Parts: sequence; structure tokens; C-alpha cells
Amino acid sequence: MNERALRLLEFDRITAALAEHADSAPGRKLCLELLPSADREEILCRQRFTKDAIDRLIKKGDISLAAAFDGSELLSALRVGRSLEAGELLRAALFLQSISRMKSYGEIGDDEEPDSLSPYFEALVPMKELSGEIRRCILSEDEIADDASPELKQARRAIARIGGQIRKELSRMANGNLKQYLQDGVITMRGDRFCLPVRAECKGQVNGIVHDASATRQTLFIEPQAIVSMNNELREERIREQEAIERVLDDLSAKLAAHADDLAFDLETAAFLDLTFAKARYALDTGAMIPHFNERPAFLLRKARHPLIPADSVVPIDVYLGDAFDLLVITGPNTGGKTVTLKTVGLLSLMGQAGLAIPAGDRSELAVFREIFADIGDEQSIEQSLSTFSSHMKHVSAILDEADEDCLCLFDELGAGTDPTEGAALAVAILDSLHQKKIRTLATTHYSECKVYAMTTNGVMNAACEFDVETLRPTYKLLIGVPGSSNAFAIAGKLGLSGDVIEAAKRRVSEDAESFDRLLADLQMSRQKADEEREQLEKTRAEAEALRSDLRKKQDRLDAERDRLLEKAHSEAREVLKEAKQIADETIRTMNRAGVSVRELEQARSRTGEEIAKKNEKLARKAPKETHPKVDPAKLKKGDLVRIVPMGLNGTVSTLPDKKGELFVTCGIMKSKVHVRDLAPAKEESDGKKAIRELYGREKRQVDLSRGMNISTECHLIGMTVDEAIATLDRYLDEAYMAHLKTARIVHGKGTGALRNAVQEHLKAVPYVRDFKLGEFGEGDAGVTIVSFMK
Repeated sequence: MNERALRLLEFDRITAALAEHADSAPGRKLCLELLPSADREEILCRQRFTKDAIDRLIKKGDISLAAAFDGSELLSALRVGRSLEAGELLRAALFLQSISRMKSYGEIGDDEEPDSLSPYFEALVPMKELSGEIRRCILSEDEIADDASPELKQARRAIARIGGQIRKELSRMANGNLKQYLQDGVITMRGDRFCLPVRAECKGQVNGIVHDASATRQTLFIEPQAIVSMNNELREERIREQEAIERVLDDLSAKLAAHADDLAFDLETAAFLDLTFAKARYALDTGAMIPHFNERPAFLLRKARHPLIPADSVVPIDVYLGDAFDLLVITGPNTGGKTVTLKTVGLLSLMGQAGLAIPAGDRSELAVFREIFADIGDEQSIEQSLSTFSSHMKHVSAILDEADEDCLCLFDELGAGTDPTEGAALAVAILDSLHQKKIRTLATTHYSECKVYAMTTNGVMNAACEFDVETLRPTYKLLIGVPGSSNAFAIAGKLGLSGDVIEAAKRRVSEDAESFDRLLADLQMSRQKADEEREQLEKTRAEAEALRSDLRKKQDRLDAERDRLLEKAHSEAREVLKEAKQIADETIRTMNRAGVSVRELEQARSRTGEEIAKKNEKLARKAPKETHPKVDPAKLKKGDLVRIVPMGLNGTVSTLPDKKGELFVTCGIMKSKVHVRDLAPAKEESDGKKAIRELYGREKRQVDLSRGMNISTECHLIGMTVDEAIATLDRYLDEAYMAHLKTARIVHGKGTGALRNAVQEHLKAVPYVRDFKLGEFGEGDAGVTIVSFMK
């Protein structure tokens, strides 16, 4: 991209803001050096990096890259074999430890897909052993650990030992025969030698070496002759200590030099990741989105905002170019937002091609432009003898020579700064030249000739920066398809210009020009009203669509629940019928063993099997959505035969409807709670069903003989929900009663008492239960209910 466009569109302010979101100096340097690309694949790759970094920040939180540093000097030293200082080694170790954390941050779960940044995290080389060794040996920039090497440890022990001996000897002297000659009894150091502070007039009384004097020359710092040899020995040990430290640093530097290439790669990768995550942080802080790059030289920006204007004061605009038209002429009053529109389009295009998210709405699209040219602002030059007009024409001429259909051109106040008639003609000619070359162009102007050109030329469109004629203030909204008016008279009046002067000016405007301005004002007001109505309709449509979506979801949930309940009911009904058939078959076999004549019974059983087959076939089909005749709740009596429509089953009324309209209906050995609206009058029973029912009534005692042999005298309900327990209990009571058990033991446990209460309430409604009571001591106490059946 040309440097002038970057400067005029203030791209450097974007990179400066981006650099504030970077953690490290290398990352900030890359942010400041960031430039847009014209290569489509590179742009898409950059955008993928930014998008994946945003996703990681949202899912995993932020990552710290502050330990990254400019390692060029350090790497150069390692490659030429120079030993590093302790601070340099410590910095490298801290960086390598941060690489370990970065690598952990980059790991993905088993159920996650790798993203575009995964290869960079995986390729990092943490060198944990080396960084750990450096941190073990170097405690800080100024401190090496005692156990960094055996030699260092030995030297420091010797230093501590000799230093102790010297202090002990000096303390003896200071408190002994030399006490009267000392300024005070403090042991001091001068250089690396232990000394005593001796009064100047007593220096002849202390045999030793003078190392220093106080500022007043009243005190001399003398090393007594008795400790000179010990101080010399201490000095030798300190030299050994320094040599040991240098050997430790040499050794660590050599180990790090062996991994210089890995360290260089880590530094480069960390700087790249810092740049990428800075882009992501910037996007999240500014509410920016990842744009879609189409393959046409066309863009569509929805709710676009200039990134350098505070979000609470900028007015979003919708602007598009390149499909229906390739040239947009923007007109309107001064300070109405025309120049901001140009800069917004140009700057967002530069940001997108640099891999940055843009402050715009969803589904915004950008094009890849080879170059973006801009001629914005006043660049007159006294040194080069260039006026405003001359300066503009120089840049416009250069743009016309270089631009092609893969470029975007932005012109502010094209043709301004000279005679209006000639300037307007020149502006139209320049615009027409750009249009003939199919160069995507946005231009602002006040010339009516440019507006007419846009209205009469295919592929060229007018746009206006909206102006509120009632408040005489710009709204900063961009209206595409309508030419704008400069509203010079209205603005001049608002700013205090005399009404007489304004009226005199109006009389000097030709009637055609005045009519044209009135037409533009009317068009703008009509467009504004139409936009308001469209926004209201869009809002209403969105609300209706949301309501429709909610209703559809609710209906889907209801349909799914209905189908589930129907399927469950059908399945339970099939099981009931299957069990009934098994009972009938077992009854015949029992009666055969008892020698009872069962020809009539066999015929009834066959007819029952046919009925069951028909019922199964019917239950296998989905229940049709149809209305059914209702039953009158007031006329219902216990024992009435009714049909449960949702279940497709006939049953007998066991209880009358309650206040909610709910009642129990017995279907075979299954008792169901249903609402009266789900009942219909039952059809007449078939002969087979009648025969079976009569047979059960007549031969009851013989039919249940075989089942009575196996029925348990206990029913265990512990661990069940209330609904499961009542269904199990109801089935058990039927079987126990048919098996002629006199009593049964219902084990429900103590717990909270909810299951016990539900069991006893249910027992009150069972007609063949004579009475029931809680178990006594030894029978289970309150955890058991003893039931007695009628004979």
C-alpha cells in the first residue's frame, strides 16, 4: 500500500492502538510495523489467525506473553561463543518457562478440533530442564546460588570462615589494647579489606596499613598488621569465588548456545503470537468482527464505524460499492460526515487487509484491493509553490496514472479550490474517466454538476449525508440513492448571518438551481421518512418472526411430547393385552389339567386372540388427530364402560371426576388417571370379550389357581418413585386378589412418609381391599402396611 494513503487514512493510529494491546516489546514492534497486504491468501490466513485467537480468548481466557524479549544481541553472543551475564541467562530462563505455559495454553481437548494457531503452539520448544537448571543456579541478576557448583560452595564456605576469624580478632583488638585509640568500636570495610576507625592523632599507636580517611581527616581507617595475612587469604578466596561463578556462567551459556536455534524460533513465534493475540484483544475491546472477503472488487459495510471516533459518539453507516455501481458521489453539508465516510471505507479496507477485525455489523464484506489511493485534506505547499488546487491536481494526476480496476480511489472535495464552473467540469471529467476504467471510486463534492452526472449515468450513484432541516443539524447518516443538498443558506442563518443578506443571496441563485435544491430537499425528506417506516416495518417483521419461531418451537415440543405419551401408552397397552392373553392361555391349561370341559372356553379364547390382534394392529398406528364424542361428567357412574381416546383403550369408570375433571379408569388390571375430556362413550363389547369376562366371573376360582401358586405375599416398593410404586402396587393387588390371598405385606419403607401416605391413599380406593394397617413390632413397623382382602 502506498505510504500517502496510509498517512491520510491514519492507519498509524490504528497500529499504535494495536500496540497497546501487546504484552512484549517484540510484539509491540510487530504491531507498529504492521502493513496491509494485497495477497488474498495471505489476508485470509491473517484473518483466520485473528479469528482463532478471539475464539481462544473467549473460551480459555487471556494468555500472558510479557516474558518475550528482543533476543538478537543475546543470540549473537551465543553464536560467537561469548559467555552471558547472569541477568541475560535469567531472562532467557524466565522466557523458556513462559514458553511452557504458552504450550499448555495451546493444548486442545480430545473433543476439540485444532485451529490455525495449533501448529505454532505445538512447535514451541520449552527446554524445561535447561530453564530449571538456570533458575537453580541463578537466584537473581546479582546472586548466584551457593550450590551452583562444588567449587563455588567451597569458596564461599572459606570466605565465611575467614571472615569470621577476622571479625573475631578485630573485636578482640577493639575491646582490648587498641580501644583508647579508636574513634568508635565499629568494624568497617574499605574496598574488600577489614579495617578499624582510628583517631588521626593516634595513628602511630596502631601498627598497620592506612586504607582511607574520613572527609574531615579526623578518622583514619587502618588495617591492623595482625590481620593483613588473613585479609590476603580472604581476598584469594574471593578471587576463587569469582572464578567459580564465571565457570558456572560459562557452562550455562554453553548449554544455552547448543539450543540457540530453538531459542530463536521460540522468540520469533512468541512475538508472532503476541501480535496475533493483540489483534484479538483489540477486536474484543472495540466490538469488531471478522469480515468476509469476497472474490469481486466490491464491498458491503453494514453499521460501519470509524475506529478512531469514540463508540458512543460515532454514527454507524451502511455503504456499499462495486456491484450495481462502481462510483459513488457523496454530497451534503459541511461537517455532515462526508469525509468521515471516505475515511471509514478506506481505513476499514486497510484494517481488513492487515488481518484486523473491523468495527462493523455482521455479514459485512470487503474486497481485496491491490492499492488504495486517497486525496483527502488540504496539502498546499509554500516551499513547492503549490496552492490547494495545484496540490490536489498533482495527486489526482498521479492516481489516474497508477490506478486500475483492482484499486479503490477516495477523493475529498474533487475539483475544489478553483473557479466553480471550471472546477465542476474538471470534477465530472475526472469521475467519468475513473468510471470508464471501472475503478471503484468514492468522491465527495458540493457541485450540482456532479450530482446530475451521477443521476444520468449508468453505474454511478448519488449518496447524501443526511441533514435535519428542522433542527438544522446533520445526522451523519449516509443515504445511498439520493443526492444531498449543501444547505448553505440554512446553515448560514443558523450561524447568525443576517436574513436580508440570505434573501439577497437567494435572489441571485437561478430559478432552476433553486428548484433543483428544493427537489433534493424533498427527496431527502421523503427518503428519511421512508427509512423510518422501513425500520419500523423491519422491527415489526423481526418481532413477528421471533414470535412465529417461538410458537413453532412450542408446537414442536407439544407434538413431540404427545407422540411420546401416545407411544408410551400404546406400548403399555400392548403389554396389558399380551399379559391378558397369557392369563387366558394359562387358564385353559389349568382347566384342562383339572378335567373341566373347555370347548366353549377355547372358542372364546380364539375370538379374544382375534380381537387382540386387531387391537395390536390398531395400536401400532399413530393415533389420528380427530374429534370424538364427549361424555357428560354429570351422567357418569362407577362401572360405566368408556373409551380412553389418547390411549385407544376401553375401560371401566372406577371413580367419579374431581374438581379438576380427573378420574380413574380401569383397563384390565391397569388403572389410569385421565381427564374427562379425553373420554368417549365405549362401543359395544365383542362376543369374544363378553365370553372372556363372563368366564372370568364364573370360573374365577379355577382360572387363578396357577397364578396363585407363584404369587408372593410381599410387594417391595422401596427405591421407586410414587408413580412407579402405585403402578406396581395396583398390578400386584389385582394378582394377589385373583390368587385369593387373604393378606399381603406392602414394603414401602419409612423415609419421609411420602410413599407410605401415597400407598394408603391408593388402598382406600381399591374396592376389594377390606382394610389395612401399619405393621406392628416385628412386622416392619411404619415401613410396612398389612393389607386384608375381601372374600
